[in-house]
Amino acid sequence: MGDIPQPASKPHKVGDHVQVYIGPDDPDSDYHGLICEITNVIKDNLAKETGRNLDAYSYNLRNLETGESLPVSFRHNDVVPLRDD
Repeated sequence: MGDIPQPASKPHKVGDHVQVYIGPDDPDSDYHGLICEITNVIKDNLAKETGRNLDAYSYNLRNLETGESLPVSFRHNDVVPLRDD
């Protein structure tokens, strides 16, 4: 069994490449595993409610395979940086 990918320890930037990593029970689970580019960084005040700084970030993504923008945004904890293996 491999390691479970973890979210980045700092916010992503426009142009970063990430993989969507969400559970099978998530309503957007069809996007799990997609390799994407971040096209927009959204910052809100969720971190004030949760006490976790990275909860303030969500991202608009573009599928690198098809070039299409995804119709939903993803929270920081729903994307993981690509590994440089």
